[in-house]
Amino acid sequence: MCFAFDVSFIIEVLKKIFFQFISNEINIFASNKRKHLMEEKQLIEGCVRGEMQSQKKMYEQYAPAMMSVCMRYVCNRETARDLLQDGFIKLFAKIHSYSGKGSFNGWMRKIFVTTILEHFRRKDVLRYSVDIDKVDYQSDDDEVSHFDSFTEADLLKLIATLPNGYRTVFNMYAIEKFSHSEIAKELKISENTSRTQYMKAKKLLRKMLWDEKIINSLS
Repeated sequence: MCFAFDVSFIIEVLKKIFFQFISNEINIFASNKRKHLMEEKQLIEGCVRGEMQSQKKMYEQYAPAMMSVCMRYVCNRETARDLLQDGFIKLFAKIHSYSGKGSFNGWMRKIFVTTILEHFRRKDVLRYSVDIDKVDYQSDDDEVSHFDSFTEADLLKLIATLPNGYRTVFNMYAIEKFSHSEIAKELKISENTSRTQYMKAKKLLRKMLWDEKIINSLS
């Protein structure tokens, strides 16, 4: 009985230690989040006032992520750098309009996507010239499981090879979470065209994934 009591006592102590640890971790996480939001708020306020130091810090903090957004759309580093600069110019010009509601990162991403789309319209690159209606590939009901070995980086590389139009719609719908009605408005196309281009992009990606899987199996 004494042994049972000791074990129960130890279990209770361990439980208290565990829950105290979890509580501390939650408090640390919440504290870090509050600190991050406070620092972000101060940085935004500095940029609103036009402080160059705040603008420099914001650029250094967010440029890598926004460069990744640009690269997903244009797949050309030099063009992506130009768009990155244009995006930050627009960001600093419009930052006073950020209401503080919702994610600042999400608000920022929309500015960069809009900058990219303006570039596409100027260069007239949103042409859906590839007809893949007759694309054929081997598949089955468990198709997705064949591609578990692909990393996110692998998939992004394949997305980068899509034709401009397909890649734009796929990025906007699947990654940026635009609705088809929003895409139609941004790209000056119909909602049905947006849906069609997205489906064709998925179809082409499946074919590329399947081809890549066969190549990997032979190597």
